[in-house]
Amino acid sequence: MRLVAHPVLCNYYLTYRCNASCSFCDIWERPSPYVTLDNARQNLRDLKKLGVRVVDFTGGEPLLHRQLPELLQEAKRLGLITTVTTNGLLYPKQAERLRGLVDMLHFSLDSPIAEEHDASRGVKCFDKVMESIAIARSLGERPDILFTVFEHNVSKIRQMHEEICLPNDLILILNPVFEYNAVETGDRFSEDALAQMSWWGKQKNVYLNDAFIQLRRDGGNHIEDPICRAASTTIVLSPENKLVLPCYHLGLKDFAVDDNLYALYRSEAVQKLVALEGRLPACEGCAINCYMQPSFAVEVNKYFWRALPSTLKYNWVKGTWKQLL
Repeated sequence: MRLVAHPVLCNYYLTYRCNASCSFCDIWERPSPYVTLDNARQNLRDLKKLGVRVVDFTGGEPLLHRQLPELLQEAKRLGLITTVTTNGLLYPKQAERLRGLVDMLHFSLDSPIAEEHDASRGVKCFDKVMESIAIARSLGERPDILFTVFEHNVSKIRQMHEEICLPNDLILILNPVFEYNAVETGDRFSEDALAQMSWWGKQKNVYLNDAFIQLRRDGGNHIEDPICRAASTTIVLSPENKLVLPCYHLGLKDFAVDDNLYALYRSEAVQKLVALEGRLPACEGCAINCYMQPSFAVEVNKYFWRALPSTLKYNWVKGTWKQLL
């Protein structure tokens, strides 16, 4: 049973540029412009009109965009929930300008050990994350720690929780590394790793959407009976001001927005692609969290019920449940 028929989330890529070179990401390798403020203002109004509730200003590294505070202000003026994930390198210098504008501020941290984290990110940024935590806390912000979990760092969850998150009263978000085209890449978690993550997701100040774990046990999305609702729940906008379908990672086709995202999204050409969500050959085995999270929220099925407790827990702690009502 479908609960929501309209898109609820926008992944707004402000730029693909990044000041890190993470080993598990290739976005930073792409040439890229920056989103313009005029285009973004019109798009944000259209997103609101389409029913979107949450805008994730992403990248690349979103803090590279010098007008990020203005973009956030416009989103907040429209009543949208804002989220930003950063590697922390630029946050100390920009913290004052961002204060109060980000509902869900995430600092990426993949190990409680500086050398390990810096090696995975390709730059020395562990100390900047620690500095960013201190500055954010001094400004009355409550950032989350976004921990990308691999098979090799599951054992570091306890140390991250006990040494960094609990002392700073921060939520530890466990983000299992994306799996897509898994048949080709062989990227799979062991049952032991999945069980450990599931256990940690029930602990204090830890968030894990347990439906992510169930989906991986089920082998990801299956094109004959897809769970993915990426194209109908999530609008992906590129730095070139294009609508990307059916999702960023598959990116089969993009459409120039031309100042009317509302009409474009509702057009026949776009809706034909939306109807193929989760059913394309490349969708087999996919388990990309940022698209599965909204997919789980709009249809009542076993993933909806697995996701519900952790979703309620996080939004209650963050206070964003009031904005979602």
